[in-house]
Formats: sequence, C-alpha cells, structure tokens
Amino acid sequence: MVGMYYISMTPYMGFAPGLKAFVAAVFGGIGLLPGAMFGGFAIGIIETLVAGYGSTLFKDAVVYAILILVLLIKPSGLFGKGGKEKV
Repeated sequence: MVGMYYISMTPYMGFAPGLKAFVAAVFGGIGLLPGAMFGGFAIGIIETLVAGYGSTLFKDAVVYAILILVLLIKPSGLFGKGGKEKV
C-alpha cells in the first residue's frame, strides 16, 4: 500500500520498520507477547523523546544502542526467563 502511495516500490521498503520491530521483540523478550508489546511501546516512546528533545538524526542510533545494551546485560530480554536448555 505504501508503494501505491509513492508510485514506486523497492525491495527494501519495509526494512527499517521490520528491524525496529525485531529490536522491540528482543527488548521485551522473544517468545512473550506482553514483553514484545512492552518493548514496542518503550522503543516508540524513547524514539519520540529523543526526536523531540534531541535530534532526529540520533533516534535510530539510540534504538540500536538500546538493542546492544539489552543483549549485553540481559540477552533473554527484560521479561524473558534465562533458563538452561537441555540437549
């Protein structure tokens, strides 16, 4: 539908929103619906605050910095459970 609005289509049209959705799911916890919802809301609010009070150039960088921090500190996400996997 976006391609019909702009009268052009490229293979990478949904790459940025899809990547931000992945970041939100990792932030909240992969496999948990409430965690993914919280991650989406939190990423959206943080992105809006950075764009409003800072510069719009840094809003994507802040989202990816949050992804790196969450993966370093708690790889299972904020609501994810870190359990041992049996092989």
